[in-house]
Amino acid sequence: MKLSMVSPFLVEKAITGSVGHVKSTKIRSGDLLVEVESPKQAKEISRIKALSTIPVIVKPHATLNSSKGVISCGELLNESEEKITEELKSQGVIHVRRITIRRDGQLLNTKHPILTFDSNKLPEHIKAGYMRLSVRTYIPNPLRCFKCQRFGHSKTSCRGTLTCARCAEVGHESTDCTRTEKCVNCKGEHTSFSRNCFAWKQENEIITTKIKKQISYQEARTLVKSQTPTPGNSYVSVAKKSISAPSAERNKDIATVSISKPSDSTTRSSPPITNSLNSSSPSVAPVSEEALASTDFTDFKPVSNRKKLKKNSPIKTNNTISEKISILHDLSP
Repeated sequence: MKLSMVSPFLVEKAITGSVGHVKSTKIRSGDLLVEVESPKQAKEISRIKALSTIPVIVKPHATLNSSKGVISCGELLNESEEKITEELKSQGVIHVRRITIRRDGQLLNTKHPILTFDSNKLPEHIKAGYMRLSVRTYIPNPLRCFKCQRFGHSKTSCRGTLTCARCAEVGHESTDCTRTEKCVNCKGEHTSFSRNCFAWKQENEIITTKIKKQISYQEARTLVKSQTPTPGNSYVSVAKKSISAPSAERNKDIATVSISKPSDSTTRSSPPITNSLNSSSPSVAPVSEEALASTDFTDFKPVSNRKKLKKNSPIKTNNTISEKISILHDLSP
């Protein structure tokens, strides 16, 4: 049975009756994303096997209870990603991916690994052997679909039409296209993958705002668009709106639970983060993968505005109480 065929009143009453009041949102994939406000609620909802008469499966959300940071360390250049993950797992690291660059047709490693932590709050530092390394917030490049060329989703979850990234015409790939360049997103005279595209720059600003302000993608999108001048608006009017806009206050210690249908859809890409980051996380300078990949890595030195800590001061760890769980519908009759 599909979630869309079930009364939303029934679903809400079943969840409320099991764990109390929670915030729930239906996402693009058809799953139900549920945010619980305490570890107790997270534990209770993880035990649920059915909502009323509807069989469900509960599991942690794949991405909303994690965070990504970047470190820079030349001494780790020859260490494998698996080795770094193994050595840092006691500090909450669950995955490591090294940033690479392409030069003269060769893919080269850099000294900048991206660390994924099992918490929605980044630590200020990690310790790699005898070295104490600053952790900076990782800002990914905008996600562009290679099928429809739009931003915000991947090819695997695209419901759009095949569109050429070069000419913006539908029905063919861009590999052998020789037509005049046109962007799908801004209609400008450039390819849809151009970094000079206004839409690309705006999407990059949305992602940066989302991560720096620790708000949802939709909230960041609304904020960025409200600050972007449009025909008939002056920069002064936009600035006034920006000044008068109240800052977004987020609830602390929110765990996220998603209720979804069990099928091959479990491998689909995760939706934009809704509200899982804690507003009290360390103030570290965000860094984008593009910025790291475009620098000379030999003399790269991370910039930090934080005061130096004493040598013997303990490493701060962030023990978040957030948990992410998914609930899958049983499709059997």
